[in-house]
Amino acid sequence: MSLLKVSGTKIVDEKGEEVILRGAGLGGWMNMENFISGYPGCEYQIRAALAETIGAEKSEFFFDKFLEYFFQESDAKFFSSLGLNCIRLPFNYHHFEDDMNPRVLKESGFKHLDRVIDLCSQYNIYTILDLHTAPGGQNTDWHSDHGGHIANFWNQKDFQDRTIWLWEQLAVHYKGNKWIAGYNPLNEPTDPYHTRVIAFYDRVYTAIRAVDPEHAIFFDGNTFASDFSHFGDSHKKWENTAYSIHDYSTFGFPAAPEDYVGTESQQRRLRRSYEKKREWMDARGLCVWNGEWGPVYARKQYEGEATEKINEVRYHVLKDQLSIYNKDRLSWSIWLYKDIGFQGMVYVSTKSAYMTKFADFLAKKHRLAVDAWGADVSAVQHVYQPLIDHVLAEIPEKFRDLYPAPVWKLSDRVGRLARNILVAEFLVNEWAAHFVGMDEAQLDELAKSFLYEECQKREGLNKILTDNATLVKEA
Repeated sequence: MSLLKVSGTKIVDEKGEEVILRGAGLGGWMNMENFISGYPGCEYQIRAALAETIGAEKSEFFFDKFLEYFFQESDAKFFSSLGLNCIRLPFNYHHFEDDMNPRVLKESGFKHLDRVIDLCSQYNIYTILDLHTAPGGQNTDWHSDHGGHIANFWNQKDFQDRTIWLWEQLAVHYKGNKWIAGYNPLNEPTDPYHTRVIAFYDRVYTAIRAVDPEHAIFFDGNTFASDFSHFGDSHKKWENTAYSIHDYSTFGFPAAPEDYVGTESQQRRLRRSYEKKREWMDARGLCVWNGEWGPVYARKQYEGEATEKINEVRYHVLKDQLSIYNKDRLSWSIWLYKDIGFQGMVYVSTKSAYMTKFADFLAKKHRLAVDAWGADVSAVQHVYQPLIDHVLAEIPEKFRDLYPAPVWKLSDRVGRLARNILVAEFLVNEWAAHFVGMDEAQLDELAKSFLYEECQKREGLNKILTDNATLVKEA
């Protein structure tokens, strides 16, 4: 067995035979996200708050156990049983480097990453390493873990230099590992000038190739992996490289423009959104990988009797997207494998220790819409609408479309700053207070809620994924 590589529009094995990578992202694990595990704000905020609340030793114990239990052999076995063959592994640079001690490698960062890569290999599952959080924040959202809405990664060269350094360390460590399908150097960049992202890709490509000339590289498009329109002839410098889109459809979210029933016009909108993201690659005969996509799902504790009906609509969107992807023999990684019940293939039981302890807090978070992802703002829109109206009244239309518009509309920007940053910040210590008085045995029990054996399966989603996990080989 040798490393996979990119050849033209395809990913191929050592015999030159096509390998279609289909699987999921292990989001919320080595890069925690608020909607995935139920905290408010950003990961660095809750880690600091918990250390202050219960002490650094107990806090580190809990987070280490969380990482341990979140993905184990039973997860890999189940994942493989669905016919899926690839897991994208998002990680946070903080596992490998401290901001106050830059360019000093924390070997401890490899502890769980190596463990999961090894587990996956035992079940013939490839992995793709995804730097989801870079120093300074490479995008404007919570999942780059910088606590603001300005992606300062693009404004300070040292942040970029540190990221180059980190990828050099990772490439040294993983060079020759045949179960790693490739490196995804930067998740969802948002460079408002559209040029610095290309310059950074040149640098990180050169740095990786100097150490590891063989692993494939997966480059995300700019503006949340949606836009390659400024890339020009950049691809001519990059060999063994695929290009990643993130193909989320608004029809799969609470703020859908209309109920999805699969009309011809709705399917055309699905196709056009997808095709627009990959236009640049198709015009040049390049390989496309869909690194993130997928609907979110209703939960009975919030949506009540409407839950099943809502989720049938979401499955309809899912199937129609897969129909498009199958025609293109597209490799993809759905978002996501495991969470507390919003989007995962596997999700933490509402009867678990974690969900029981945080039930009221999670309901409050949901009502206040402090997570941006798939937010239902109906209970709080009256609070924020006056601010939106104020901007509309005072700011001329031609000055309202601040980057990353049009991905962010005015309401999205107000929501990010007012709900998802400001209000969420006030909830961080309230989240941490739930841990007061707990000993290590109780903390361990809380973390065990994320064990596969303690979780439930989203059977409808998993059946659809299994039905589309493999395609018949081309003649």
